[in-house]
Amino acid sequence: MPALTYERILAHRAVTFRLQPGQQLRSRSEAVQYVDERGFVYFWPIKDVTMPALWTAVAGDRPVADAHDDPGHVTWGWKDQLLPQRRVYYAKVLRRRATMISLAVAPHFYALTENYGEPEHDYLEQYKAGSLSHEAKTVYEVLLKSGPLDTPELRRQARMTARSSDTAFNRAIEFLQADFKVLPVGVAEVGRWKYAFIYECVHRWYPDLLEGARAIRQSEARAHLLALYLRSIGAAQPREADRLFGWARADMEAAQAALVREGVAVRDVGVEGHGDGWLALAALVAEAQ
Repeated sequence: MPALTYERILAHRAVTFRLQPGQQLRSRSEAVQYVDERGFVYFWPIKDVTMPALWTAVAGDRPVADAHDDPGHVTWGWKDQLLPQRRVYYAKVLRRRATMISLAVAPHFYALTENYGEPEHDYLEQYKAGSLSHEAKTVYEVLLKSGPLDTPELRRQARMTARSSDTAFNRAIEFLQADFKVLPVGVAEVGRWKYAFIYECVHRWYPDLLEGARAIRQSEARAHLLALYLRSIGAAQPREADRLFGWARADMEAAQAALVREGVAVRDVGVEGHGDGWLALAALVAEAQ
């Protein structure tokens, strides 16, 4: 059985997570380069999920600070400035948490959605099939009709301004982001906190995304995304990848098998003190032999 030490995995992550001295990101442009380098990262570190995050690459391996003047919160300003520039794709995607995706990788995510090329009509089929809620349908139709809207105005036009509508609206907007139908494209000084996202339809904000995804088979998309994930974290237990991507078991199995055939990954790797059955980068395993 191939084997790795957990220390070797952590050393790999120290590089890819930008934890080594002198590796920390210093500017918005470096942040974009980092997202392009990794393919996709979280904006904040997420509990119980091993993934690179912009915060970690700037502030180090520590919890997100409560203090508003913490130097790590420069990431917040970078994100807000990047939204209208269309240099990275930002939305609640993986596990419906804030995810930053390289524009070169976004078509692979899009290829896994139920958006088949006619965004003005595809959603109706999802609604009929029961996979799109009434609230999500309503919010999406408002944006289709009105174009970019800040959150308070979007809620007003969707008739979801009551406090009792908070949960339904949040679930709708999160679903629409995860399904690559809408995304934040800017911020507005409105609402109680004088800070609110401006939302727009994905197909209008990134019109080339649809064409870029058209030629990508779903099996190819899954293998590519899984390979990027593995290159970022070095090795993972299968359940970690399952939780992150949420794919059907057969689809995840096929993606892993494809990476093994291509020589990218090795399965059933033992990690000292952490059990067997890991999926690991083939290059990392080869270095350990």
